[in-house]
Amino acid sequence: MDFRDDVELDSSQVEDAGGGYSGGGGGGFPGGMILGGGGIVSLIVLVLVVVLNNVGGGGGGEPAQQRSPSNLSGQCRTGKDADQSERCRVVGVVNSIQDYWKQEISGYRAAKTILYSGRLRTGCGTASSAVGPFYCPGDQRVYLDLSFFDQLHTQFGAKGGPFAQAYVIAHEYGHHVQDLLGALDTGGSSVSTELQADCYAGVWAHNAVKTGFYEKPFTQADISEALDAAAAVGDDRIQQRTQGRIDPESFTHGSSEQRVNAFQRGYENGAAGACEPGDLR
Repeated sequence: MDFRDDVELDSSQVEDAGGGYSGGGGGGFPGGMILGGGGIVSLIVLVLVVVLNNVGGGGGGEPAQQRSPSNLSGQCRTGKDADQSERCRVVGVVNSIQDYWKQEISGYRAAKTILYSGRLRTGCGTASSAVGPFYCPGDQRVYLDLSFFDQLHTQFGAKGGPFAQAYVIAHEYGHHVQDLLGALDTGGSSVSTELQADCYAGVWAHNAVKTGFYEKPFTQADISEALDAAAAVGDDRIQQRTQGRIDPESFTHGSSEQRVNAFQRGYENGAAGACEPGDLR
Protein backbone atom coordinates (compact mmCIF):
# COMPACT_ATOMS: atom_id res chain seq x y z
CA MET A 1 0.00 0.00 0.00
CA ASP A 2 2.24 2.76 -1.31
CA PHE A 3 1.22 6.38 -1.63
CA ARG A 4 2.33 8.47 -4.57
CA ASP A 5 5.38 10.35 -3.32
CA ASP A 6 4.31 13.67 -4.80
CA VAL A 7 0.63 13.67 -3.88
CA GLU A 8 -0.27 16.53 -1.52
CA LEU A 9 -1.92 15.65 1.78
CA ASP A 10 -4.65 17.69 3.43
CA SER A 11 -3.76 17.43 7.10
CA SER A 12 -6.73 19.62 8.08
CA GLN A 13 -8.92 16.52 7.82
CA VAL A 14 -7.14 14.94 10.82
CA GLU A 15 -6.52 16.49 14.23
CA ASP A 16 -4.08 15.09 16.75
CA ALA A 17 -5.60 15.99 20.11
CA GLY A 18 -2.90 14.34 22.19
CA GLY A 19 -4.02 13.27 25.65
CA GLY A 20 -7.62 14.36 25.35
CA TYR A 21 -10.22 16.21 23.32
CA SER A 22 -13.02 18.47 24.47
CA GLY A 23 -15.64 18.22 21.77
CA GLY A 24 -19.28 19.19 21.65
CA GLY A 25 -21.78 18.40 24.36
CA GLY A 26 -24.47 16.00 23.26
CA GLY A 27 -27.29 15.68 20.84
CA GLY A 28 -27.52 15.00 17.17
CA PHE A 29 -28.25 11.30 17.45
CA PRO A 30 -30.83 9.57 19.65
CA GLY A 31 -29.25 8.75 22.98
CA GLY A 32 -25.84 10.03 21.91
CA MET A 33 -25.08 6.59 20.45
CA ILE A 34 -21.70 5.90 18.90
CA LEU A 35 -20.94 3.51 16.09
CA GLY A 36 -17.87 1.41 16.71
CA GLY A 37 -15.84 -0.04 13.91
CA GLY A 38 -13.02 -2.13 15.25
CA GLY A 39 -15.25 -4.79 16.68
CA ILE A 40 -13.45 -4.54 20.00
CA VAL A 41 -16.59 -2.90 21.32
CA SER A 42 -18.80 -5.88 20.57
CA LEU A 43 -18.80 -7.23 24.10
CA ILE A 44 -18.46 -4.02 26.08
CA VAL A 45 -20.68 -1.69 24.11
CA LEU A 46 -23.64 -2.04 26.48
CA VAL A 47 -21.52 -0.85 29.37
CA LEU A 48 -19.90 1.93 27.40
CA VAL A 49 -23.18 3.28 26.08
CA VAL A 50 -24.14 4.04 29.67
CA VAL A 51 -21.02 6.17 29.94
CA LEU A 52 -21.43 7.73 26.52
CA ASN A 53 -25.02 8.71 27.16
CA ASN A 54 -23.89 10.65 30.22
CA VAL A 55 -23.46 13.68 28.01
CA GLY A 56 -22.63 16.04 30.83
CA GLY A 57 -20.27 13.66 32.55
CA GLY A 58 -16.94 14.87 31.24
CA GLY A 59 -15.63 15.94 34.59
CA GLY A 60 -15.35 12.63 36.41
CA GLY A 61 -13.59 9.34 35.96
CA GLU A 62 -9.93 8.77 35.22
CA PRO A 63 -7.94 11.66 33.81
CA ALA A 64 -6.79 11.46 30.20
CA GLN A 65 -3.37 10.07 29.50
CA GLN A 66 -1.25 13.09 28.77
CA ARG A 67 0.28 12.87 25.31
CA SER A 68 1.39 15.95 23.48
CA PRO A 69 -0.40 16.52 20.16
CA SER A 70 1.57 16.34 16.92
CA ASN A 71 1.83 19.13 14.38
CA LEU A 72 0.36 17.20 11.48
CA SER A 73 0.37 20.18 9.12
CA GLY A 74 4.14 20.43 9.48
CA GLN A 75 4.81 16.70 9.38
CA CYS A 76 2.35 15.38 6.81
CA ARG A 77 2.75 17.18 3.52
CA THR A 78 3.09 14.52 0.82
CA GLY A 79 2.50 10.85 0.12
CA LYS A 80 6.16 10.22 0.91
CA ASP A 81 5.46 11.35 4.48
CA ALA A 82 2.46 8.99 4.58
CA ASP A 83 4.70 6.05 3.71
CA GLN A 84 7.07 6.90 6.55
CA SER A 85 4.80 7.91 9.44
CA GLU A 86 1.75 6.19 10.95
CA ARG A 87 0.00 9.48 11.69
CA CYS A 88 0.66 10.76 8.19
CA ARG A 89 -0.59 7.45 6.80
CA VAL A 90 -3.86 8.07 8.62
CA VAL A 91 -4.02 11.48 6.95
CA GLY A 92 -3.44 9.93 3.53
CA VAL A 93 -6.05 7.22 4.05
CA VAL A 94 -8.62 9.73 5.30
CA ASN A 95 -7.89 12.02 2.34
CA SER A 96 -8.38 9.19 -0.15
CA ILE A 97 -11.59 7.93 1.49
CA GLN A 98 -13.16 11.36 1.59
CA ASP A 99 -12.05 12.18 -1.95
CA TYR A 100 -13.86 9.08 -3.18
CA TRP A 101 -17.10 9.68 -1.29
CA LYS A 102 -17.10 13.36 -2.26
CA GLN A 103 -17.30 12.20 -5.87
CA GLU A 104 -20.10 9.74 -5.12
CA ILE A 105 -22.38 11.73 -2.79
CA SER A 106 -23.82 15.07 -3.77
CA GLY A 107 -23.21 17.62 -1.05
CA TYR A 108 -20.75 15.36 0.81
CA ARG A 109 -19.59 16.97 4.06
CA ALA A 110 -16.10 16.10 5.20
CA ALA A 111 -15.73 14.46 8.63
CA LYS A 112 -12.62 15.14 10.66
CA THR A 113 -10.71 12.30 12.32
CA ILE A 114 -9.59 12.99 15.90
CA LEU A 115 -6.50 11.12 17.11
CA TYR A 116 -6.45 10.91 20.89
CA SER A 117 -5.51 8.86 23.92
CA GLY A 118 -7.15 8.55 27.31
CA ARG A 119 -10.57 10.05 27.96
CA LEU A 120 -12.43 12.63 25.90
CA ARG A 121 -15.72 14.42 25.39
CA THR A 122 -17.49 14.12 22.06
CA GLY A 123 -20.79 15.12 20.55
CA CYS A 124 -22.05 11.74 21.77
CA GLY A 125 -20.89 12.21 25.35
CA THR A 126 -17.80 11.11 27.22
CA ALA A 127 -15.72 8.18 25.97
CA SER A 128 -12.34 6.61 26.55
CA SER A 129 -9.79 4.79 24.43
CA ALA A 130 -11.30 1.49 25.60
CA VAL A 131 -14.22 1.94 23.23
CA GLY A 132 -11.99 1.46 20.21
CA PRO A 133 -12.35 3.44 16.96
CA PHE A 134 -15.80 4.97 16.56
CA TYR A 135 -17.91 7.44 14.62
CA CYS A 136 -20.06 9.96 16.46
CA PRO A 137 -23.08 11.18 14.48
CA GLY A 138 -23.60 13.91 17.08
CA ASP A 139 -20.57 15.86 15.85
CA GLN A 140 -19.83 13.93 12.63
CA ARG A 141 -16.30 13.00 13.64
CA VAL A 142 -14.28 9.80 13.63
CA TYR A 143 -12.33 9.08 16.82
CA LEU A 144 -9.23 6.91 16.82
CA ASP A 145 -6.63 5.92 19.37
CA LEU A 146 -3.70 4.56 17.37
CA SER A 147 -2.92 2.05 20.12
CA PHE A 148 -5.98 0.13 18.89
CA PHE A 149 -3.95 -1.11 15.93
CA ASP A 150 -1.50 -2.77 18.31
CA GLN A 151 -4.42 -4.32 20.22
CA LEU A 152 -5.86 -5.59 16.95
CA HIS A 153 -2.70 -7.66 16.58
CA THR A 154 -1.79 -8.56 20.17
CA GLN A 155 -5.26 -9.12 21.66
CA PHE A 156 -7.38 -10.15 18.71
CA GLY A 157 -4.91 -12.13 16.65
CA ALA A 158 -5.04 -10.05 13.46
CA LYS A 159 -1.89 -9.94 11.37
CA GLY A 160 -2.13 -6.17 11.26
CA GLY A 161 -0.39 -4.06 8.65
CA PRO A 162 -1.08 -0.76 6.90
CA PHE A 163 -4.11 -1.98 5.01
CA ALA A 164 -5.69 -3.49 8.11
CA GLN A 165 -5.50 0.04 9.52
CA ALA A 166 -6.98 1.49 6.34
CA TYR A 167 -9.89 -0.96 6.57
CA VAL A 168 -10.72 0.17 10.11
CA ILE A 169 -10.66 3.84 9.11
CA ALA A 170 -12.70 3.19 5.95
CA HIS A 171 -15.29 1.33 8.04
CA GLU A 172 -15.73 4.36 10.29
CA TYR A 173 -16.19 6.62 7.29
CA GLY A 174 -18.75 4.12 6.09
CA HIS A 175 -20.79 5.18 9.12
CA HIS A 176 -20.36 8.81 8.08
CA VAL A 177 -21.73 7.94 4.65
CA GLN A 178 -24.69 6.23 6.33
CA ASP A 179 -25.23 9.35 8.41
CA LEU A 180 -25.23 11.63 5.38
CA LEU A 181 -27.64 9.34 3.52
CA GLY A 182 -30.03 9.16 6.48
CA ALA A 183 -29.48 5.43 6.95
CA LEU A 184 -28.82 5.83 10.68
CA ASP A 185 -32.32 7.18 11.23
CA THR A 186 -34.12 4.04 10.06
CA GLY A 187 -33.80 2.08 13.28
CA GLY A 188 -32.20 -0.94 11.62
CA SER A 189 -30.22 -3.55 13.54
CA SER A 190 -26.70 -2.76 14.63
CA VAL A 191 -25.40 -5.82 12.77
CA SER A 192 -26.87 -4.60 9.48
CA THR A 193 -25.44 -1.14 10.10
CA GLU A 194 -21.95 -2.49 10.82
CA LEU A 195 -21.93 -4.89 7.87
CA GLN A 196 -22.94 -2.10 5.51
CA ALA A 197 -20.03 -0.03 6.82
CA ASP A 198 -17.73 -2.99 6.12
CA CYS A 199 -19.15 -3.17 2.61
CA TYR A 200 -18.61 0.56 2.09
CA ALA A 201 -14.98 0.07 3.18
CA GLY A 202 -14.63 -2.50 0.42
CA VAL A 203 -16.19 -0.13 -2.11
CA TRP A 204 -13.58 2.51 -1.28
CA ALA A 205 -10.77 -0.08 -1.54
CA HIS A 206 -11.98 -1.01 -5.03
CA ASN A 207 -11.84 2.63 -6.14
CA ALA A 208 -8.98 3.99 -4.03
CA VAL A 209 -6.38 4.18 -6.79
CA LYS A 210 -8.74 6.43 -8.78
CA THR A 211 -8.47 9.07 -6.06
CA GLY A 212 -4.87 9.66 -7.04
CA PHE A 213 -3.36 9.07 -3.62
CA TYR A 214 -1.92 5.62 -4.31
CA GLU A 215 0.88 4.59 -6.62
CA LYS A 216 -0.92 1.48 -7.90
CA PRO A 217 -3.96 -0.69 -7.15
CA PHE A 218 -3.89 -2.61 -3.92
CA THR A 219 -2.32 -6.05 -4.04
CA GLN A 220 -3.95 -9.27 -2.91
CA ALA A 221 -1.65 -9.13 0.12
CA ASP A 222 -3.13 -5.72 1.01
CA ILE A 223 -6.68 -7.00 0.68
CA SER A 224 -5.78 -10.07 2.74
CA GLU A 225 -4.75 -7.75 5.60
CA ALA A 226 -8.22 -6.19 5.54
CA LEU A 227 -9.99 -9.55 5.38
CA ASP A 228 -7.87 -10.89 8.23
CA ALA A 229 -8.70 -7.83 10.35
CA ALA A 230 -12.41 -8.15 9.52
CA ALA A 231 -12.36 -11.80 10.59
CA ALA A 232 -10.44 -11.05 13.79
CA VAL A 233 -13.08 -8.62 15.01
CA GLY A 234 -16.11 -10.75 14.21
CA ASP A 235 -18.45 -11.13 17.18
CA ASP A 236 -18.16 -14.90 17.20
CA ARG A 237 -14.37 -14.88 17.35
CA ILE A 238 -14.30 -12.21 20.07
CA GLN A 239 -16.91 -14.03 22.14
CA GLN A 240 -15.11 -17.35 21.82
CA ARG A 241 -11.83 -15.75 22.84
CA THR A 242 -13.21 -13.77 25.80
CA GLN A 243 -16.04 -15.90 27.21
CA GLY A 244 -15.51 -19.34 25.69
CA ARG A 245 -18.90 -19.51 23.97
CA ILE A 246 -20.76 -17.89 21.10
CA ASP A 247 -24.13 -16.20 21.47
CA PRO A 248 -25.44 -15.05 18.06
CA GLU A 249 -28.38 -13.28 19.73
CA SER A 250 -25.98 -10.79 21.29
CA PHE A 251 -24.02 -9.99 18.11
CA THR A 252 -23.56 -6.28 17.45
CA HIS A 253 -21.19 -6.26 14.47
CA GLY A 254 -21.67 -9.61 12.75
CA SER A 255 -19.74 -12.86 12.62
CA SER A 256 -16.25 -13.15 11.15
CA GLU A 257 -17.71 -14.72 8.02
CA GLN A 258 -20.32 -11.98 7.66
CA ARG A 259 -17.77 -9.20 8.04
CA VAL A 260 -15.37 -10.74 5.56
CA ASN A 261 -18.18 -11.34 3.07
CA ALA A 262 -19.46 -7.77 3.44
CA PHE A 263 -16.05 -6.26 2.73
CA GLN A 264 -15.50 -8.61 -0.20
CA ARG A 265 -18.90 -7.75 -1.66
CA GLY A 266 -18.05 -4.06 -1.64
CA TYR A 267 -14.56 -4.66 -3.00
CA GLU A 268 -15.68 -6.93 -5.82
CA ASN A 269 -18.62 -4.75 -6.91
CA GLY A 270 -17.03 -1.37 -6.34
CA ALA A 271 -20.38 0.41 -5.97
CA ALA A 272 -22.35 1.53 -2.93
CA GLY A 273 -25.50 0.05 -4.42
CA ALA A 274 -24.10 -3.41 -3.71
CA CYS A 275 -24.21 -2.68 0.03
CA GLU A 276 -27.94 -2.81 0.72
CA PRO A 277 -28.41 -4.23 4.26
CA GLY A 278 -30.77 -6.96 3.09
CA ASP A 279 -28.01 -8.41 0.92
CA LEU A 280 -25.40 -8.59 3.66
CA ARG A 281 -26.89 -10.86 6.34
